[in-house]
Amino acid sequence: MKRLAYLLTLLVTFSGQAQLNITIDGGNASALPIAVVDFVNPGSTLATDMAEIIRNDLARSGQFKPLDKSLLIDKPSADADLNFGTWRLLKSDYVSYGDITHLDDNRMEVRFRLASVAEQKQLLALTLPLNKTQARAGAHYIADRIYEEILGIPGVFSTKLAYVTAVKNAADFKYQLIVADSDGYGPQSLVTSKEPLLSPAWSPDGKKLAYVSFEQGNSAIYIQDLSTGSRTLISSFEGINGAPKFSPNGQKLALTLSKSGNPEIYTINIYDRSLTQITNHWGIDTEPEWSPDGTSIFFTSDRGGKPQIYQTNLIDKKAKRVTFEGDYNARASLSPDGKYIAMVHGNNNEYKIALFHRPSNTFQIVSDGNLDETPSFAPNGAMVLYATKTMAGKGLLKAVSTDGQTSNDLVLSSGHVREPSWSPLIK
Repeated sequence: MKRLAYLLTLLVTFSGQAQLNITIDGGNASALPIAVVDFVNPGSTLATDMAEIIRNDLARSGQFKPLDKSLLIDKPSADADLNFGTWRLLKSDYVSYGDITHLDDNRMEVRFRLASVAEQKQLLALTLPLNKTQARAGAHYIADRIYEEILGIPGVFSTKLAYVTAVKNAADFKYQLIVADSDGYGPQSLVTSKEPLLSPAWSPDGKKLAYVSFEQGNSAIYIQDLSTGSRTLISSFEGINGAPKFSPNGQKLALTLSKSGNPEIYTINIYDRSLTQITNHWGIDTEPEWSPDGTSIFFTSDRGGKPQIYQTNLIDKKAKRVTFEGDYNARASLSPDGKYIAMVHGNNNEYKIALFHRPSNTFQIVSDGNLDETPSFAPNGAMVLYATKTMAGKGLLKAVSTDGQTSNDLVLSSGHVREPSWSPLIK
């Protein structure tokens, strides 16, 4: 319940009005059919449809196929009401159900159950005490628990997305660094600037964001505390200050600096600002990404003639080339287990998101645009978030399952969306 309490706190912290609209494209033929029955809710009405949020979450993952609401003819609220025969006829593998008790004008208790139709047994039972304003966070939490109970890996519906929006205002652009729920709901602007904002990166505990700002003319790297709104200037050397990434222990940032005259990879201790130079080469080295164990850094370099991804061990600082397929591979994002690298893969002036499976040394294209960029792995490794453009040139975000079967368009009603970053799991 400690995790749930933190999720509910985040919901209050990041409340907003405008939001991203999600469209689900494609489908996974092996998606598991599940019936998510509306909660029996006598008495006071609830503005948030918790069952609908759960259905949408599971559908977005590509791993589940929720039954259409019109088929949910039974509405069990307790175990005694559950008729497995009904759900067998509807060819549902699982059924979720429950009820809501309103304790007073503000508080309620949500009782939730998940059952296996084939095994005819209960898999999960939860009782959640919530304020009515926390209904959406509670629904995401339940969807996470369903996902993990059935698939054995954590759900990411309670996580956050960070991204940058650019809206043309008269002759200028207004840039904003935004944090929203994983379904695009409740965006909150953290920073607004007339100058570009770039490269948001989450701390491992999900409580801070590092980013690049040009508000003072030159690039500078800041860390912003999400709960207090305070921010700290980390790096403002002459030249490039770019592409910050938190180390797995949260004590350092890897970043790109050109203070020596050439872009190189450095690490900086966020407490005492001590610098360590990681690369030293005449080529352009940029876009660092930590290995999950923190012992090495992946980065983009043109030292071989064209941009490719390299890896350097932090002990001996010897760099080795990782990617060889295609004219261009850049902007690495590692899966949590380190087995996959998501990247921008370029050939013949087309740039798509590719997955490189390190153990088998194989490539897979998972996006279908011509100018796809800035991939960011979901913290459970099941999806990749990235930025792309519509045929009209408008920037938007997409999330694609790692098997390429399901994708979600996250479209903002006005302006462009870019530079996405998926938060870590909330512990």
